[in-house]
Amino acid sequence: MDVVIDNIPRYLDGFSMTLLLLVVSGLAALVLGTLIAAMRISPVGTLRGFATVYTELVRNTPLTLVLFFCALILPYLGSRLPYPVAATIGLAVYTSPFVAEALRSGINGVPVGQAEAARSLGLGFGQAVTLVIFPQAFRMTIPPLINVFIALTKNTSVAGGFFVVELFTIGKELANAHGDAVIAVLLGVATFYLAITVPLGLIAAQLERKWVVQR
Repeated sequence: MDVVIDNIPRYLDGFSMTLLLLVVSGLAALVLGTLIAAMRISPVGTLRGFATVYTELVRNTPLTLVLFFCALILPYLGSRLPYPVAATIGLAVYTSPFVAEALRSGINGVPVGQAEAARSLGLGFGQAVTLVIFPQAFRMTIPPLINVFIALTKNTSVAGGFFVVELFTIGKELANAHGDAVIAVLLGVATFYLAITVPLGLIAAQLERKWVVQR
């Protein structure tokens, strides 16, 4: 454990990058996924078609391939984005269809009468979605959404293969430098990941209890 204690500053550097990737790409994926979910139920056929193709294409593309495109192909096309920014974009794009599908399951759980009542009150599609449908859908999809963000936390480790020094990269470097303490080094990495995923699970449970009662 001396190796872990002596390298706490390096662990914290990697942890901060992992946390940054999670927060920024998670928020971006939430916004993009919400837009895609809205397009999936849009009365405009072109928007529904685009959202369906986007969801199926991105969801069935390996994350490594998405990050490869962002980190290596975009610079070849003239992009000057720093690697952490490119990784954030890749993670957000990859995660967004999972957010959209989670929300769509919640939308399907909203009674049809809610949308009909909104239309009878004179609300347009955008107003009905933002004021009536989505608030209920979000409440019903807290657990799957949190699971998506827990998966995103672990997916940030893939960014280490594309020149982003995050938590797992630090763990690999320490393991290579201290071969006799590999288990301790990896346990240290796992501890920092758990510092993110366990609170997310607790938050999900608390929000679910609170909002299910309200609903």
